[in-house]
Amino acid sequence: MEFRALVASVALAASVALAGCNSDEISLANNAKANQPVPPKLVADMTAKDMDLNSPILVRLFKQEAELEVWKQARSGQFALLKTYPICRWSGDLGPKVREGDRQAPEGFYSITPGQMNPQSAYYLSFNIGYPNAFDKALGRTGSQLMVHGDCSSRGCYAMTDEQIAEIYSLGRESFFGGQRAFQVQAYPFRFTPVNMAKHRNNPNMPFWKMIKEGYDHFEVTRQEPKVEFCENKYVFDPAQPPNSSKPLTFNASAKCPAYVIPDEIAEAVREKQQHEAAETAKLISKGVPVARLNTGIDGGMNKVFAAKLPGGETGLSEGGEGQSLSLLALARAPGTIPSHVNPPKNPLLASQEEPVVAVPVTTKLASATPEAKSEGFFSSLARKVGLASDTTATAIPSKPKVIEAHRPVAAPKPAPKPADTRVAAARPPFKPTLSDPAPAPAAKDSLVAGATPIVQSSSFESRFSAMK
Repeated sequence: MEFRALVASVALAASVALAGCNSDEISLANNAKANQPVPPKLVADMTAKDMDLNSPILVRLFKQEAELEVWKQARSGQFALLKTYPICRWSGDLGPKVREGDRQAPEGFYSITPGQMNPQSAYYLSFNIGYPNAFDKALGRTGSQLMVHGDCSSRGCYAMTDEQIAEIYSLGRESFFGGQRAFQVQAYPFRFTPVNMAKHRNNPNMPFWKMIKEGYDHFEVTRQEPKVEFCENKYVFDPAQPPNSSKPLTFNASAKCPAYVIPDEIAEAVREKQQHEAAETAKLISKGVPVARLNTGIDGGMNKVFAAKLPGGETGLSEGGEGQSLSLLALARAPGTIPSHVNPPKNPLLASQEEPVVAVPVTTKLASATPEAKSEGFFSSLARKVGLASDTTATAIPSKPKVIEAHRPVAAPKPAPKPADTRVAAARPPFKPTLSDPAPAPAAKDSLVAGATPIVQSSSFESRFSAMK
């Protein structure tokens, strides 16, 4: 027994030496937060799926779906999905991180070692994604401290609730205790389905996405963690030595690729998958699948289960999804505690569509207002008296501008409503609708006053600055 205790103490000391985070040598589990056990229900799920508590894990992240998947190796040797966690908040846009301060959450393949696990995180618990990897560095991309962490607050990270990160952290910790030296994180803009590839076909990031889709496909067909290498400023997945070659493969992200092959069984399965999906994508495009909007100005996204809990909450660049509406999801239990300082994504595009009113001079009979019973002016009166104009002719320059909604067809003119105090209409707009709910019928149209000061949706400093918090 004394010998076994000695071995255990030596192993623990070794784990402490390996578990530095940001140059600080700290243990994987040196406090109560980092020592929380894997929940019994999750352990039961592992048993049902023929998994061991200490078997390796793999993590996949999807921005558009706002989901984090934890996969775990079963006794068969293949990975199976253990649990999907809704992401509380991610920041930036769909696409890879390029430079420090761009608020982009990374996309690509990253490796997480024990030293990247941080039990003393300011955001409850966290692990460093490891950005930039060799590929990012070869392209001159910069950035640091990009994490998966708690607190539901993101400035280039993938943020979960504290309860969620506690579970994810415990799964990573147990895999390290079981002997896994590093677990892989695969970060994607969306699931690479034919529908998504058709929707985003014009996105300038598509060449990069097609490149990392190779690794996505390798995992999909093998259910094995793909081996990742870099050369010629690109990703290479599952490379192997060519037949009759004894020279070891050496890769350098910015150098020429060595001669390598992809194992036939993997290459053939990936080829069949991609051919089928390419045909489906082409079919969808031919049927007119709309192209996803670019440059919306939205900062990141939030899973709908969290957006439903917030007044005026939006999913941002994440899809609201089908099925339950946000109003129904609001009645369900949240997967963790949402902090009071959470900052949901804002959609300036929706703001401009909600009240896109401008002052438009009335130059056509359709858009003109009923002439008012006021003095018509000296020159107009003179022209009418000498027969150059008639009483029924629409005035070319009205006494007051007509306010119309520029994004809707111009309807038949209505009687001018009773004048109102325009300062009320110019007050702070109400909370915006969610992306998954149909846009409500605008109430501003009937309340606009002909000749009133144009009401233009403003982007206040507070609303713009809040997205940067």
